[in-house]
Amino acid sequence: MKLSKGFWQTYKEVPSDATIASHILMTRAGLIHKSANGIYNYLPMGLRSIKKVEQIIREELTKADCYELQMSTITPGDLWQESGRWDKMSGQMLKMKDNGGRDLCYSPTNEEAITDIFRKTVKSYKNLPVTLYQINTKFRDEIRPRYGLMRGREFTMKDGYSFHISRECMKESYQKMYDVYEMIFNRMGLKYIAVEADGGAMADGDSRTHEFQVLASSGEDSVIHCPSCEYAANIERATTKRAFLNTGKSDLAMEVIDTQDATTIEDVCTMLNTPQSASLKALLYTTIVEDKPHLVLFMVLGDDNINELKINKLVHCEHIAPATDSEMLAAGIPKGHIGPHSLPEGIEVFFDKEIDINAAYCVGAMKVQKHVINFIPSRDACEFKTADLRESKAGDLCCNCNKNVEEIRGIEVGQVFELGDKYTKSMGATILDHNGKTAHPFMGCYGIGVTRTVAAAIEQNHDENGIIWPASIAPYHLYFAVIAKSDETKALAEEIYNDLLSAGIEVVYDDRKAGAGFKFKDADLLGLPIRLVLGERDFKESGLLEIKSRKSGEIKKVSQKELITTVTDLLKEL
Repeated sequence: MKLSKGFWQTYKEVPSDATIASHILMTRAGLIHKSANGIYNYLPMGLRSIKKVEQIIREELTKADCYELQMSTITPGDLWQESGRWDKMSGQMLKMKDNGGRDLCYSPTNEEAITDIFRKTVKSYKNLPVTLYQINTKFRDEIRPRYGLMRGREFTMKDGYSFHISRECMKESYQKMYDVYEMIFNRMGLKYIAVEADGGAMADGDSRTHEFQVLASSGEDSVIHCPSCEYAANIERATTKRAFLNTGKSDLAMEVIDTQDATTIEDVCTMLNTPQSASLKALLYTTIVEDKPHLVLFMVLGDDNINELKINKLVHCEHIAPATDSEMLAAGIPKGHIGPHSLPEGIEVFFDKEIDINAAYCVGAMKVQKHVINFIPSRDACEFKTADLRESKAGDLCCNCNKNVEEIRGIEVGQVFELGDKYTKSMGATILDHNGKTAHPFMGCYGIGVTRTVAAAIEQNHDENGIIWPASIAPYHLYFAVIAKSDETKALAEEIYNDLLSAGIEVVYDDRKAGAGFKFKDADLLGLPIRLVLGERDFKESGLLEIKSRKSGEIKKVSQKELITTVTDLLKEL
């Protein structure tokens, strides 16, 4: 690509809505162009990287005997109504009606569509297992799209689906795809971690799911990771133990004390000159069961946070949310002074399993401006149950090896699910099994956010000057700048450019009429793995060209004769 003839423009200005590196750099480096809120056009440089990510995915999936198809981006609403997700996913769906008044949506995902294809084409277990995938456009109507391609409304995604005669076969394919994903992200040159995650509404029962997280300080997701045994889980899914607590013991009776205007854990513990772990935090939630509201009280140590995903699974209700001020008032419960004693009837109480029920704590007194000290759960609490309620955090102990865990940040770029028979049952997809009887197949689901992966790669690989591309997904391999005035040197540059192309090296040839400083700033901003410079004065003096690695900054001087071999070897290293 010759820049004098190419379609490429860089910008000094930072977009007003851009707050993270990938959004800023992809816009400034001319990779994307904003069309509307959360919707972007992929410009030539950006599209080349996207296509390279797609190609790596295709190559690895082909090795794993997966078959590519392409489904329509518009899905009939009746498929979603069959699965029961038409209303559940309304917040993400862009819905419409055709001229006949039939419901349609721009697909946010394709479990329903692929199940419909399967049930109309596959009839026997002899055709299983089979894995089908597509790389296609998706649309999720995010209320607050942000961060460029990281959380846009329209995006490119690889979604794959496998079908199996048994749960055991599904689990085998799950592990196979897990391994394939590792190979894909390894080939992309990304630092990532696979973490246990929650399947949410996607899967049935206790089916496994893992997220593949690209490590980056700007990542939206918190990951609990044990460096000793490599346990890793999304913070919503993680289970850990508290590090050692010197919990106070006491035989003294409960005592009500005046805490005046202190309503928070921090205020009360400061007043009492005690650590927050010597107090208990009470969180009241309203649940809906069979259309009737119920109050549930959850207790955690004062310096812990509640994990809402865990309590959602614990109470098995239709709806759960923090109790409102009016709900607390109606129940006679004083906000900021709640305790697990003297409670109105009908309130279910759960204590986190890390609370020592025989130790003494400070809790709310169920009276305004009052708290209780010397509260011992086993002695003084209303009837209660124990469960894992807390959110894991750095410094906790790993449940596997008892070593301290760390909290790291990641960007989810892929996820693998065991779906079970949730969709095949709800949509009536059956096959004949070994005994000639009808059975609902089991499914797996495997997604990679293609455009999101490109953005995540930039979040992980950049500096103050611009992008630092991993070589395998860079738009081009090499940025070739010629700094010359004479026709002789320009002719030499053309010769070198053609030699590089003939050797299979992807080159951006900067033959624009611009100074060295301008060209080098553009080269750093675009961040191709190698920068090659033919400087007229230096070449006449030494007969050498300059090669610079964008990642390491290392500079080499090479002759024209050595150039192709040197560049080829450097690309292999990268």
